[in-house]
Amino acid sequence: MTAPLPDAAPANWVDRHAPASLRPWLKLGRFDRPTGIWLLMLPGWQGVALANAIEGRAPDLRLLVCIFVGAALMRAAGCAYNDIVDRDFDAQVARTAGRPIPSGEISVKNAWRFVIGAGLVSLLILLTMGWLAIGLGVLSLGLVAAYPFMKRITWWPQAWLGLTFNWGALLGFAAATGTLSWPAVLLYISGLFWTLGYDTIYAVQDLEDDALAGVKSSARRLGAAAPRAVAGFYVACVLLAFIAGWSGGLGIAFLAVLVIYALHFAWQAQRLRIDDTVLALALFRSNTWAGVILFVALAAGGVR
Repeated sequence: MTAPLPDAAPANWVDRHAPASLRPWLKLGRFDRPTGIWLLMLPGWQGVALANAIEGRAPDLRLLVCIFVGAALMRAAGCAYNDIVDRDFDAQVARTAGRPIPSGEISVKNAWRFVIGAGLVSLLILLTMGWLAIGLGVLSLGLVAAYPFMKRITWWPQAWLGLTFNWGALLGFAAATGTLSWPAVLLYISGLFWTLGYDTIYAVQDLEDDALAGVKSSARRLGAAAPRAVAGFYVACVLLAFIAGWSGGLGIAFLAVLVIYALHFAWQAQRLRIDDTVLALALFRSNTWAGVILFVALAAGGVR
């Protein structure tokens, strides 16, 4: 029986219930750590909610289900691709050395097969969403392909992750309306700052190992200033989300729930400590709730 990976919950469903033969594959796709699925899925849900709220409708349930399944599969494919590219770095970092590729449980060749299979099923889902959404989905592959190399060339790979993970805001909006408009673009940029915040918190866990391995991150670049910077990223995130909703004509309920969104971020930034990796992981995971709160705010904004 393989042990839970360091950043997976000790009682995660993969280690508790999945057959032993499937566990390495599920861990390759990070199904033992579902926070990433939520963080990739929620911008897509938010894009749908914004588009439908502008029209005075509730979020389209069919699109929400499609985006959920597609996000889970694309996150799995992206994580496996990232592990293929980063296998030598991962072997040097305590938190990642036990992953299926660096530990030898899954070969690089079989990992590529996993990436292709998950990607093809995701493509079938994308093909149901209209030509603009399909085009946006294809364009996102360039962002996904480049991401693992960003930590080698820039101190801000978190910004590139923001561009990648929040692409769903544009795709969800386009799938719901067949068009793009400024509210969608502003929501996307808001998400970029959200990711800058939460992924800087996540990178706090690896400060020492990243320094030894020569891996760059916003947490390393910011050092002791990271909590203040995260607060600034979150302020920008909330302001841009507000402008996105305001420009889309959303109702007062949007503003009421957005206050809760802002308070959640204030709580995160106030608690962050760069020498407390356990707390950093807990704060990172709390961003699932942050994304849900914004989704509810956008959906509520359609009530007239």
